[in-house]
Amino acid sequence: MAAYVIFDVEIRNMAQYQQFMNGVKPAIEEAGGRYLARGGKHQVHEGDWEPRRIVILEFPSVEAFQSFYDGPVYRGLKPIRDACSSARLVSVEGIEP
Repeated sequence: MAAYVIFDVEIRNMAQYQQFMNGVKPAIEEAGGRYLARGGKHQVHEGDWEPRRIVILEFPSVEAFQSFYDGPVYRGLKPIRDACSSARLVSVEGIEP
C-alpha cells in the first residue's frame, strides 16, 4: 500500500536548499519514491494552516519511506536541510485500491 509524505517547508537559504535537493532527489527515486507536488502554487480553503512550500511525495509503502528517511543518504543530507530551512513532515498510509 502506498505511503504519502507531506512536507511544509520554510526555506531560509535557497542556494543551500538547492544543494540538499540535488542530493535527496536520487535517494528518493532509489527508494521507489516520486514527487507529486514540489513548491507549486497552493491555496488554503479551510482552517488556519499557513503552509509555506508544500512538497508531496509518494512511496510504494510506509516501509519504503521509513527506509529512505532512516537511511544513510537522507541522514547525511538532513543537517544541510536543517541549516537552511525548517519543516513540518507527516506521512500517511494510502488506501487499498
